[in-house]
Amino acid sequence: MREFRAVEAVIFDLDGTLVDSAPDIHTAAAKLLTERGHASPDLSTVKGFVGNGVAALVERLLDWAGETQDATARQAATLRFHQIYQASPAALSRPFDSVPQTLQSLAGAGYRLGLCTNKPLAPARAVLAQLGLADPIEAVVGGDSLPVRKPDAEPLLHVARALGASPEAIVYVGDSEVDSATAQAAGIAFALFTEGYRKSPPEQIPHHARFAHFAELQALLERFPASPGI
Repeated sequence: MREFRAVEAVIFDLDGTLVDSAPDIHTAAAKLLTERGHASPDLSTVKGFVGNGVAALVERLLDWAGETQDATARQAATLRFHQIYQASPAALSRPFDSVPQTLQSLAGAGYRLGLCTNKPLAPARAVLAQLGLADPIEAVVGGDSLPVRKPDAEPLLHVARALGASPEAIVYVGDSEVDSATAQAAGIAFALFTEGYRKSPPEQIPHHARFAHFAELQALLERFPASPGI
């Protein structure tokens, strides 16, 4: 059983958690593959490729397209994806229902808020700003902010230190297996948002609590010390 203290800080994943960003990622993926002479995967396929950073996404896209290029070619494709995506990271992306209101309410209630994502820092900040989510979030770590990315514990612990909160007083909110593994590695409680980009049933993803709508989150946090451990 994990030992809890009252929640002081909440750290969020971005893609599939705060924001349904898959349509913009899908658009960039389609353009990349079209330029390389391939058909494009559908939206649900691209959602399944999200979660481990851009290099992993591009590798999965090229594998899906049947390319067997060397590392140099894949690095070039990754750079091109960055260029395409960063030109328009939030044209089709939208916050999930009640996310803006929930962030403002949590900040108003005194919770410190942070973001830990594998999306590169510049587009992550652009998405937050363009969708009106940036102001309540005090600390942001992207997939290129540190030498390691999720599921390594350090990005999440880095945000925790920036917020000045101890791990036992933090909840990490995410939607995926990667997020769960990151929280476990960091010794931080995990709340699973079930409507994101997970690949497994919720029951198969280790978590301390789960929710399907952001309007439920604040009440969940208020009773979190009584939640069971994993």
